[in-house]
Amino acid sequence: MQVELNKQLISTRLKSIYDGWNNATQNDEYGSIADADALLFLSGDPAGEDEPIRKGTAFQTWLLGYEFPSTFLLFQKDKLSILCSASKAKFLQQVKDGNPPVPVEIHAQAKGKEPSNDAIPKFVEAYTACKRVAMLAKEAHTGKLITEWEQLTSKAESKPEVVDMAPAVSSFMAVKDEEELKLIRTAANLTSTLLVHHIVLKLEMILDKEAKITHEVFSAQIEARLGSGEGDDAKGPDMKVWSKGRGLNDVDWQSTELCYPPIIQSRSTSSGYDLRSTAESSSDPIAHKGVFLIAVGMRYKGYCANLGRSIIVDPSKEQEAIYNLLLSLQAELLREVKDGVTAREVYSLALEYVKEKKPELEKNFVKNVGFGIGVEFRDSAYLLSLKNSRPLKTNMVFNLSLGFSDLIDEAGKKYALHLVDTVRINSDKTTLLTEGARSPKDTLFFLNPDNDEEDDKPSKAPKKPPVKPIANGSPAKNKTVGGKVLRNKTRSAAQEEVLLTTAAKIKEHQAELHGNLQSEGLAKYSEEGGGNGGKEGKGWKRFQSYKGEAALPKEAENLRIYVDRKAQTVVLPVHGFAVPFHINTIKNVSKNDEGEFTFLRINFQTPGQLAGKKEDTPFEDPDATFIRSVTYRSPDGHRFDTISKQITDLKKEVNKREQQKKEMADVIEQDVLVEIKGRRPHKLPEVFVRPALDGKRLPGEVEIHQNGLRYQSPMGSQKIDVLFSNVKHLFFQPCDRELLVIVHIHLKAPIMIGKKKAHDIQFFREASDVQFDETGNRKRKHRYGDEDEIEMEQQERKRRQMLNKEFKLFAERVAEAASTSTGDTLEVDIPFRELSFEGVPFRTNVRLQPTTECLVHLIDPPFLVVTLNEIEIASLERVQFTLKQFDLVLIFKDFTKAPLHINSIPSAQLDDVKNWLE
Repeated sequence: MQVELNKQLISTRLKSIYDGWNNATQNDEYGSIADADALLFLSGDPAGEDEPIRKGTAFQTWLLGYEFPSTFLLFQKDKLSILCSASKAKFLQQVKDGNPPVPVEIHAQAKGKEPSNDAIPKFVEAYTACKRVAMLAKEAHTGKLITEWEQLTSKAESKPEVVDMAPAVSSFMAVKDEEELKLIRTAANLTSTLLVHHIVLKLEMILDKEAKITHEVFSAQIEARLGSGEGDDAKGPDMKVWSKGRGLNDVDWQSTELCYPPIIQSRSTSSGYDLRSTAESSSDPIAHKGVFLIAVGMRYKGYCANLGRSIIVDPSKEQEAIYNLLLSLQAELLREVKDGVTAREVYSLALEYVKEKKPELEKNFVKNVGFGIGVEFRDSAYLLSLKNSRPLKTNMVFNLSLGFSDLIDEAGKKYALHLVDTVRINSDKTTLLTEGARSPKDTLFFLNPDNDEEDDKPSKAPKKPPVKPIANGSPAKNKTVGGKVLRNKTRSAAQEEVLLTTAAKIKEHQAELHGNLQSEGLAKYSEEGGGNGGKEGKGWKRFQSYKGEAALPKEAENLRIYVDRKAQTVVLPVHGFAVPFHINTIKNVSKNDEGEFTFLRINFQTPGQLAGKKEDTPFEDPDATFIRSVTYRSPDGHRFDTISKQITDLKKEVNKREQQKKEMADVIEQDVLVEIKGRRPHKLPEVFVRPALDGKRLPGEVEIHQNGLRYQSPMGSQKIDVLFSNVKHLFFQPCDRELLVIVHIHLKAPIMIGKKKAHDIQFFREASDVQFDETGNRKRKHRYGDEDEIEMEQQERKRRQMLNKEFKLFAERVAEAASTSTGDTLEVDIPFRELSFEGVPFRTNVRLQPTTECLVHLIDPPFLVVTLNEIEIASLERVQFTLKQFDLVLIFKDFTKAPLHINSIPSAQLDDVKNWLE
């Protein structure tokens, strides 16, 4: 990529550097470099993301428009020397071509594989020839070039005296030109837009709903408005927020970032209020009353803007007065501070104003009222404090930060207030660049005076009087009949209102749940939360064909292709050597006949085949050199047929084995069942089991033992043991309106029953006897009417009641025994038939029934048991007025589990499903 430098701008800024340096004796601002023979700017490896931008890096960005790591600049009175790599030298050649005020000499280092040249020695020579060199003495750098530089300078015979030039460098960058002011204005507009159209509105919502969210999570949610991620997961900026700002149509979002994570503080912040720009949002939950301090700063194309606000919920008269004092103090400073005023005078003006208006607050006033801001977020050389005598000039930009700390409220608790804005110095006054959420009506929230409850929800002040509903030009009336108040509505309208109210409640609750889920997700998967976004890379699986050359099979000696099934390896002759390739490295094999020859092509697994990315393929070192394929030619087509088949069969065999291994990975080996002693175990006789055991379908019995259940087949030859420690859910489904009565156990981890693994074990009995035709029975001749059928129905009902009672009692005994054995409470869960709905979870349409903890289908295999607290989101799909059915997709908290699709639910049951999910 060709980097285009602004040659004219660089020449202009170089001229201002040399002008300032040459006239340093007449100007105190450049006093630190007045008698320096040279100015040296060192640069090593780039700073980490969390580190603030160094002054040297800021200077590079200001002068050249970009950061150039591992690049040295040596300003001498008669020339500018640049030491850099060969690749950077191509870009920096533009500085030389841009008509600079002094000649530019570029010392380009040799490329990596080339022998070293004299670039560094020459640069060191130019440096050591000086008697006094100005540097940024407090900056430490690391990197290969820095190490080399330190070694050479330490060996030099004469070393120049070093002086600190930080104050002079600040002066070079302090006065902003029109291009810089334009960038700072954009950064200020971005910051104001984020505050007004997102942060304040979001805080209102949190306060209104009394949402439980930490300062840290709220800060992370604010950061998300700028967009995040890379590649397919990249999220762009949230244009719902940014489209509301002014002058943001042509913003380059790639060049936009936050100066620091937004700082949110409330009365629950454990460390107390901190007015410094280095404060951090704590992990304490946000309080819903008192003072909230917000600080946010944004950087656009390297230039920063910052603002801070105080939001007060239910303020006292004193708090209102102090906040109004901050506003009037800021207005006073904007009027009085202008070109020529010194930093000391700005602070004195502010302090005198506080003494005059509220002398008791002098001790609480901040120790400085701001600092210079630009490419460097905080320029300490332009700190607005009593000790700084530097003059302010037109087109300088400052972060004006006013505040009071360690204030005490009526409850005796400490609090602080601040008002922070980015301002520009003009010849006659100072103007604000940031704006919004400043006036009391935007920052003071009053609790509803009409409601005396302690947990009143905050609302913005001032309050508007309630608007009375009017229909057809007259107030709505109610009819009174028999002492009851009736609404003036038809039945259908009233019913509609109930539906609308329910829908509104659901919508409101869903919004709250969404907010909580969003907060938890951000906390869990953000970098601060230590999460990795739920993405696990594919594991690298080691494999080995042979241990050493001696282990190669004898068949490999004749240098022919040999498939070794035992070692799962294909030995290929390559340049006179027998080279083994494990079957895991081979993707597939193909064979082509061309004329009298047959070609055998073996394709290997290589990075980037799955989705075009190296990282997507599980390799130990994806950056290594890989062979993509090998092709052999032979006139013996039959032999290549055989080899091709052998390799394909071996590949299938290995894949099948891997698949089986993967399927059985979660199967556990159960402990031994401890049989009960001293008494007979509780039994449930004459029950069938699913999954069924081998052999004839005959009923067996279930016994409750000390640490589990045992099902015994009638012949005694087969048994199933289920330990209580592996029971996740226990269900009892009565035979009301069903053909079976069921006790169903859902396991934590599957076990092997026969040759198959099972997640569920079910014991059941059929509820009704086999029906037979009685029309020819002699009884019918003497009995008229339906007495016999009524009698049979009564017997049937009685038998079902007995079955339900027997199975329920057994299920309760299982739950009791399990709770005693494991110490964890296990309860019997019963499906709610009235909440049931139809759907297709697998291939057939079945009745799905919610229970207290699950959604289940237990009548026919395959069974369905979904634990509700393991579901993160339930998504309703294909919900359209014209369709008779919709789908329900359940997404689990464990993202490794595939979502469950329940298809073809009748649209008539939509409201029932919604209410149940709610």
